Amino acid sequence: MKNLMTSVSGVRGVVGDSLLPEVITKYVHAFAQSYTAQKVVVGGDPRVSQAFIRPLVKSVLMASGCDVIDIGITPTPTVQMAVEKLHAGGGIAITASHNPIQWNGLKFIGPDGMFLPERKVAELFQRADSGQKEYVNWKDLGSEETYENAIDDHLQAIYDLPYIDVEQIRARKFKVALDCVNGAGGTTIPKMLEYLGCEVIGLNLEPTGVFAHTPEPVPQNLGDLAEAVKEHGADLGIAVDPDVDRCALIGNDGNPLGEEYTLALAVKFLLSKRLGEVVVNLSTSRAIDEIVKYYNCMVHKTKVGEINVADKMKDIGAVVGGEGNGGVILPDVHLGRDAPVAVALTLQHLAEFGDSLTELKQSLPQFYIIKDKAPLGSVDPEKVLDHFGKKYASEKLDRTDGLRIDTDKFWLHLRKSNTEPIMRIIVETRTPEISWQILQEARDEIANL
Repeated sequence: MKNLMTSVSGVRGVVGDSLLPEVITKYVHAFAQSYTAQKVVVGGDPRVSQAFIRPLVKSVLMASGCDVIDIGITPTPTVQMAVEKLHAGGGIAITASHNPIQWNGLKFIGPDGMFLPERKVAELFQRADSGQKEYVNWKDLGSEETYENAIDDHLQAIYDLPYIDVEQIRARKFKVALDCVNGAGGTTIPKMLEYLGCEVIGLNLEPTGVFAHTPEPVPQNLGDLAEAVKEHGADLGIAVDPDVDRCALIGNDGNPLGEEYTLALAVKFLLSKRLGEVVVNLSTSRAIDEIVKYYNCMVHKTKVGEINVADKMKDIGAVVGGEGNGGVILPDVHLGRDAPVAVALTLQHLAEFGDSLTELKQSLPQFYIIKDKAPLGSVDPEKVLDHFGKKYASEKLDRTDGLRIDTDKFWLHLRKSNTEPIMRIIVETRTPEISWQILQEARDEIANL
């Protein structure tokens, strides 16, 4: 179906095109069949389309025999934590993450508060496609209740961390420019910053779901936030995506740090408090490798996708991890990407550092990463991967997720898209010039195949 994306991240599509009532019903019922007579938490970001999707999701769950707990407009990590807190069988976050306003979707959460692993997602999709229906009779319909403390529970768990010193952060009286893009962050991040004694310069804080700009928190979408930092002399800028699992930072000089450095800062801070293993995905900056090596710890790399990182973290007992798109995972709170966690760790790190965020970033290993894509046309993506595998046969190759090539001077990660005829290209070196050069060479080679 056009524009319908089904993956380990759930289901998402364009409302009125691929994300239709019957599509939502199909996937929600397939999920519900595993949780009959159990509680299911429902939350999500405030996209305009949630006005019809949320009642539909809840109705299908109840018709399938599930008891619904509606926690309102909430970040995705809040939904994950509420599943654990309320001892629910599972949860559904209604969100299309960083996709534009015309999109919406469903993220499926298991009883452990983590997204369903690949095997469970595959089973869910198989049930959905089989058309198997198991609705209950009138006597066994599920119930509905609301729970209004989910956000407060989430924030309190962060304040209670042994390495978060609320009074030390308050003493710094940080001035913070904040852009929540009119997503779910407006329900959460301002409350956190005010509690931590920050002066907030707010942009797009109302959770209307009408996004003020392209919602992905990457530098090209954060011009207004960068200007606000400079205009108001803020200590830093913070941007989150609509469902608040990704966090991007702007330095006090008005320059974006790049999403990779949200995670790099978190890893550096955490390892300074307690040593342990770290997990990131294969598209994450080499800055993490160098930080982990400095602390004489070990870093593990997984396929791209939050659940892949979280599963590995759970398996090995990692102390911190995440994805280089601004997604910090801190097991001490829960095993999921969490922007409020990233904010708290950044402020504590900055309070202890005693200087500016720009200076703090400069104290980390410096790399320049580019994330791009190349059209494939009729070219078999496996042919592309084979070509680069042969070209760099003498280098360190990782085929866990596409092909990652590590050399002394750069690394290059090539991944085929599951939804478009494109090859995703990620390249990182020490300087912008070399990164762009290697990217262009890779694009040209793909075009010539």
